[in-house]
Formats: sequence, C-alpha cells, structure tokens
Amino acid sequence: MSSSAFIGSSFVIKKVGLKKAGDNGVRAASGGFSYLYEPLWWLGMITMILGEVANFAAYAFAPAVLVTPLGALSIIFSAVLAHFVLKENLHMFGVVGCILCVVGSIGIVLHAPKERKIDSMKEIWHLATQPGFIVYSCVAVACVLFLIFRVVERSGHRLMLVYIAICSLMGSLTVISVKAVAIALKLSFSGSNQFIYVQTWFFIVVVTICCLVQLNYLNKALDSFNTAVVSPVYYVMFTILTIVANMIMYKDWASQTATQIATQLCGFVTIVAGTFLLHKTRDMGNPTPPDEVCLEEARECAPRSTNSSS
Repeated sequence: MSSSAFIGSSFVIKKVGLKKAGDNGVRAASGGFSYLYEPLWWLGMITMILGEVANFAAYAFAPAVLVTPLGALSIIFSAVLAHFVLKENLHMFGVVGCILCVVGSIGIVLHAPKERKIDSMKEIWHLATQPGFIVYSCVAVACVLFLIFRVVERSGHRLMLVYIAICSLMGSLTVISVKAVAIALKLSFSGSNQFIYVQTWFFIVVVTICCLVQLNYLNKALDSFNTAVVSPVYYVMFTILTIVANMIMYKDWASQTATQIATQLCGFVTIVAGTFLLHKTRDMGNPTPPDEVCLEEARECAPRSTNSSS
C-alpha cells in the first residue's frame, strides 16, 4: 500500500517536472534530457524509488502474483492527484474503469498461490534457465528491440501502447530479477551469503539495465499522454506480463485448483475491461488542446480553399 502511494504520486510529480523542463528545453518525447536539470523531476524520482524499495521488500516475502496486482492502488493515487494538480479531468467512465481495475486485482489477490520456498540462488538460477523461461526472455527482448529501433520513431508520439509495451516487457524481466535479488538478500541476512555466486550479480545487472530502459520510455509516455490513462494502462500490461513471466518460471499455478485459476483469469478480464474503458474515454471532460483545434480548423478550411480556387 505504501508503495502504491509513493509510485502513484511520483507519476504526477514527474509529469509536472517534465512539463517545466519542456518549457525550457527539448521535451523528453522528442529525445531531450533537460528534465535531468529539473528539481521536481528528481523529487518524483525519489518518490518512485521509495515506492520501489517497498515493492522490493514485498517481493522477498510473497509471490509476484500476489504483490503485483496490489499496484492497482497507484492508479487511484495518480488519477486523483492528476485531477487536482495537473487539471486532467477524469470522466465518470474513467472512475468506473479505475474501480474495475481494483475489483479485478482483489479477485486475483484473494486466490493467489502460496510462495514457493527457495533455499539458494542456485535454485533460482535453475528455474531461470529452464527452456520455457529462456524462450519468454528472448521473445521479450526481441520485441523490445523491434519496438525501439523500428516503431518508436514512427509511431511512439501518437501510440501510447508503444512506450508502455517497452516498459511492461522490460518490467516483467525486472520483477523476476528483483525477486531473485530480494531472496538473495533475505537468505544472506539469515546467515547464508548468496553474493558469493555470480548468478546474484547477473540478476543485479539485469535489474539495472531493465530499470534504465523502463525509466526512459516511461518518461516519454508521461510527457506525451494523459497521466490518468498512462498509469492504469501501464499497470495492467505490466501486471499481466509479470504474472505470465512468474507463472512460466516459478510455475505458480501448478499447486492451484481449476476454480482458483478461473477466478484469477476473471480478475484479469475485469482489469482489462477497466483499462479499455479508461482508454476509450481518456479525452472526455478534457478541453481540446489548441494545436488540435488549429488542425481541425485547417481541415475544415481546406475544401473551401480548393473550391474557391477552382
């Protein structure tokens, strides 16, 4: 819960910093890094780090299937703050979408599988090198590279899902690695040092790389699109991919009944429905930006100019 409060607030604080930085330099969406000189952006970063530290601690003691869906609370924090701070009006259907996301998350949490007992980093490495998870990792990395080098430049500024897909795919690998490092820390504090293994440092490197990529493209998404929509869509895609990755690696559903699995799937469907509702109603209640008004006027005037010239 504390993680959701910090992370939800960080979306809004960082966007305020991004807006200020964009007024004085090149916007993040255009490839600029002027936000690095903006104190408010760093305040948002510190807030997000505090939230991730709380998340990090949670992953050491509970399965990702249980921890990750609770991130739905960050949607509420970010949507409410965006409404009051950024003046991004959240339509009634947007509120219903947020509620659906939370209800779906509760359904998943109530039927989450039990945490698998891990005794050493070698056991985690054995799970990570199974064919199923290797295939998932390769597909995720290939998709991210394709999106970055072939799609972002052409469609990233107008298709929000491009940026969010990159963040979510990398995020699923981040969670796997974060959980491995968190377990290593927990075992080390218990007297069994896990940092003598190369595998532990490998996971630390993966966490660092994935976090940097996520951070860069999340900034681009926040700078280009409505925060009240970026936050829930990112949450849903990130949650689904994270649970899929954990299901492949840890085989979380192996010990569950068909009823429990079906209930979790219903929770997924509810979350996706809420996200779809938010996505379709994202512009309701918000005034049309001046540049879009000018574009519409230009379109209306174009036929008249053609007729007059003929």
